[in-house]
Formats: sequence, C-alpha cells, structure tokens
Amino acid sequence: MNPSVTPLRTPPSPGTPASPAGAPHTSHLPPGGPPATGTDVPRKKPRSRKRFYLAAGAIAAVLATTFGLSRMHRALPTVDRATVWIDTVKQGAMVREVQGVGSLVPEQVRWLTATTPARVLEVRARSGATVGPETVVVVLDNPDLVLQSLEADRQKTAAEAELVNLEARLRNQHLAQEAQMVGLRADAVESTRRAEADGELARRGFLSKLEMAQSQGRAESLDGRVELEVKRLGAIEKEASAQLTVQKAQVERLGSIAAFRRRQLEELSVRAGVAGVLADVPVQVGQWVTQGVVLGKVAQPEKLKAELRVAETQAKDVQMGQTVSVDTHNGIVDGKVTRMDGAVQNGTVKVDVTFDGALPPGARPDLSVDGRIVIERLTDVLYIDRPPMATPQGSITAFKVVGNEAVRVPVQLGRSSVKTVEVVSGLRAGDAVILSDMTAYAAVDRLELR
Repeated sequence: MNPSVTPLRTPPSPGTPASPAGAPHTSHLPPGGPPATGTDVPRKKPRSRKRFYLAAGAIAAVLATTFGLSRMHRALPTVDRATVWIDTVKQGAMVREVQGVGSLVPEQVRWLTATTPARVLEVRARSGATVGPETVVVVLDNPDLVLQSLEADRQKTAAEAELVNLEARLRNQHLAQEAQMVGLRADAVESTRRAEADGELARRGFLSKLEMAQSQGRAESLDGRVELEVKRLGAIEKEASAQLTVQKAQVERLGSIAAFRRRQLEELSVRAGVAGVLADVPVQVGQWVTQGVVLGKVAQPEKLKAELRVAETQAKDVQMGQTVSVDTHNGIVDGKVTRMDGAVQNGTVKVDVTFDGALPPGARPDLSVDGRIVIERLTDVLYIDRPPMATPQGSITAFKVVGNEAVRVPVQLGRSSVKTVEVVSGLRAGDAVILSDMTAYAAVDRLELR
C-alpha cells in the first residue's frame, strides 16, 4: 500500500457508536475481514415497497383496460338504404334473353353505278328523295362513247346493205341456173323424140344404124347434163344459204354492238330503276367517275330488316327462328331470326331479323335499334336482377338484408339473361339482397342500414 494515500472512511450511521480513536471501524465490513485492497465498500440502500406497489397497480390497470376493450363489439359501418340497390329474390318463370344492338337496313337495295367512265354533268336528285323506276338521278357525259355508238351504227348499216346485195346476187345466180336447166330439159326432150323417130326409121330401113346411134347418143348426153345441172343447182342453193347465214350473223353481231353502244348512251342518264327512297348520292357535278363507281342507292323503306350484332360469347345460344323484340325507340316490333353470319367480326356475330308486322312511324334505313332474342323460358326457378360483374354459372358474395343489418353471404349463380340471373344456392325466395357494387366494404361482413 502506498503510504501517501489515506484510506477512505465511511461515516457512521446515526445511532451507531463511534469507534475509539485509532481503532479500525469494522461494522460494515463483510465477514472474513476487510477486502485485500483495504478500500471501504459503500453500503446498499434498501428498496422502497411503495414504488413496487405503484408499478404493480399500473400494470394491472393496463391489463384490465385491454381485456375490456377486447370484449367490446366493434362499431359496424353504416349505409343509407336510399343509396343502395336492394332487390328481392323471386321464384317463378324466367325468360333468358340475349341482347344485341344494330340498325335497320333495307331487305332489297339497288345500287346505282357508272357503267362507263364519264363526267358528272348534272345531279337531279339528292339523298332522301322519293324516286320512281324512271326517275333520272344523275346525268353523265362521255363524248367518246357517242362516237363509238355512231361508228357501231355505221358498221351495222353497212353489214345490212351487204346482206341485201348478197341476197340479190345469189337470187340472180339461182335464176340463171334454173333458166339453163329449162333449156337443157327442152333440148333433152327434143333429143329423146328425135332418137325415137330415128329408131323407127332405122327399123323400116330408111335410116342407117349409124345415124340412129348418133341420135340416141345425143339424147342420152342431154339427159346426163340435165342431171348434172340439177345437182349444181342444189350446190348453189347450199352455198347461198351458207353465205346468207354468215352475213346475217355479221349483221346480228354488229347490231348487238350498236345496241350495246346505244344502251351505254342511255345509261349516261342514270335512273333509279325501282320505286323507293334515294339513300345516298356521293358525287358532285364535274366529278370524273370510273366504271363501277357507286353513284347512289335506292332503298324500299317499307321492306326493312334489323341487323343486330351479338357478342360472340352469347351468340352460341342463338338459333334460327327464335323470337326477337326490336326496340326502334318509337315502338317495339316482334320478329324472328332469319340469318346468322358464320364468322365473327370484331368480337360480334351479325344476326338478321325480319319483322312479323308493320314498323312504327319514323322507321327508316340506318336507324339505330336494340334487340332482345329469346333463348329459353325457365319455369319455377329462383332469380334476381342481374348485379354488376355477375357471370353465368359463377359465384358472388352479396349482402343479405336482415332487419336493420346486412350480412355477407356466398351466392352461387346459374343461367343468366339480359337483366336477370338464376340463383342456384345461398338465397331463398323473399330474401332481400343488396345488388349494388359493394367493393368499398370488401373488408367487412356486416353493415348497419339506416
């Protein structure tokens, strides 16, 4: 131990007798004597019982409060009845329908097109006008077509003149051949008579056998020439007939060309062709149009049908002859499915509907309509109005109204229609159920209605 360091001394506690001077103080030393270092150890203060009791009481209060809060019911979200869509589960007949949108189109449309390239000279009727079969809608002009028509007429006239000349030549040729045959027949008859007379004279001895033979040979020769000329006349007649046939065919061909050219000239005045309403005239005066360009179309407004487009997912249930209710926004008309497209276009299938009765006033081509096709009639089933996002044969969770509260229940759906859907399980007839979109309350299973 360093002699210069003075040991620390703990003052005596009250009530403790002081040690004699110079004697070491041993009342606070641990048993076994003082520490080896010779340093005095501070004495520990006793803990307060009051502080312990306060901490224990605070912990007990916290536990009691937590237990009480856990036993309390959580406050339910409140929903106003007037802001939600509440429907009642019904039991009975349900009609399955498929909805489609489309327009009215004419059953028969006559397209007016340009038969030749031409320039629009005049437009005499506009869209919406009532026209007849002979009403001129557009007047066209083509000078080249006029020249071609005149040339076709000239060629036809020349062919007709050639036919007349040919007939005259062949007739003269035929007459000349017949005249020659008449002369030969006369000579043959005379030669026959001469031969008979010479034969009689030869038998009597007044004429030599040589002269008799010459006379008979001349008669036979003339008879042979007559037969040849008859055959020649037949050949001339056949040749004349063939020449006339060829020339007549040429006249007919040129006549058809001339008639076609004249018809093209007439078609420069484009007529409606049928009685109806002019739907569209997309050309202007002075415009040059090519062959086949549409100049307009004529529709018969009293013969209209509906073209509906049905979603491809629903078109599988549509069949020929099914009943359709078409809303023209001015009345509802019943009809039947008469045709369906075999291909899908832009996710829809086109369905044609013909009407059983007359259309309401104001029905006209291209009028937008809505149609409902009756697919099936179900009897004695549970059904509700179709909620948002409901799918056929699917399942949803809905809030069933019980008194002043709404309780979430699982619902299995079945077959669906445009506005209704079949309930397979989860609800009973007469149950009130909320059909509004309740995604905002997806985290709760109960609601309070006020």
